[in-house]
Amino acid sequence: MSRQSQHRLKDIARELGVSTSTVSRALSNHPHVSEETKERVKQAVEKAGYQLNAMASSLRKSKSNIIGLIVPRISMYFQSAVITAIQNELQKCDYNLMIFQSNESPALEKQLVNVLHALRVEGLIVSTTLYTEDFSPFDVFSKANVPLVFYDRVPKGYSAHKIKGDDYQGAYKSTLHLLEQGCRRIAHISGPLSCSLYSERYAGYQDALKKHKVALDESLVFFHELTHENALKTCQVLFAEEPYPDAFFTSNDTTAIAVMEYANKLKLSIPEDLKLAGYSNDPRVQIVHPAITSVEQFPYEMGEHAARLIMDLVRQNVRPGRSFISLTTPIELIKRESSKALSLTC
Repeated sequence: MSRQSQHRLKDIARELGVSTSTVSRALSNHPHVSEETKERVKQAVEKAGYQLNAMASSLRKSKSNIIGLIVPRISMYFQSAVITAIQNELQKCDYNLMIFQSNESPALEKQLVNVLHALRVEGLIVSTTLYTEDFSPFDVFSKANVPLVFYDRVPKGYSAHKIKGDDYQGAYKSTLHLLEQGCRRIAHISGPLSCSLYSERYAGYQDALKKHKVALDESLVFFHELTHENALKTCQVLFAEEPYPDAFFTSNDTTAIAVMEYANKLKLSIPEDLKLAGYSNDPRVQIVHPAITSVEQFPYEMGEHAARLIMDLVRQNVRPGRSFISLTTPIELIKRESSKALSLTC
């Protein structure tokens, strides 16, 4: 703390009739200081306008009460829900969350890892970029015995604590549902296979086709960043000539909505001419017409798991030894009008 801050602490201590060290301990939530004294100090501090320099304090104590978080993009519905859950859980433990976004850049992700390590965060939670293949930059945390947890986009072939959704089952159930509605030309638009969750969704899609003895048509499968613009470009290819796909299983809801937009321009009716299933259960899929079938990933629950695991590791409530903890959270296929079979009337 600065000399000016120390001077203010002395003023507060004099005003309350306690020692400066007692004021300092109260501000640090020390267990040996009574709740009554902590509250008196808190009120006096607020009145004086004093602010604790948390970073300087952490450098002295080697304890920051901060958990770092790196996400691909904060704007993604799934990630924003996870972030909210993580922050809420950490606050219950009197920990704060420091959030950075990698913008799908492995180079920036590596830089952020080093920044957070230099800031002495007590743990790091990460959802990797689409293109991260070298995970050695994260070794700086494991070598320093600082807890590291990956979630959602987890590394392949890298030993670490991981929490992921059941992406294989999500894709398998979605594709199987479309097949059960009579669809046979099911287009699949997914993200780069360098990312673990998209390779698992592709595997689920393939196995559902095999179950119904439908041959894989590679001309119906596309891999790229799942943006609205990319989806429309892919639709231009898939609808360039007949026969058109009779269904789409897309690996996110942004792509599903873009497919619906393109189909509307072609005067194709959903679900009569084209059935549609997305992924993530973004709130937008419930307000478009018809509402879009999607896979619920339960992002809030995944965030809670990630926060609780990192805190268990920080507080050494969990001692995995040489093994690593791996959790798979469930999914649920939410069937809506976009994929329903038409009922026959007399």
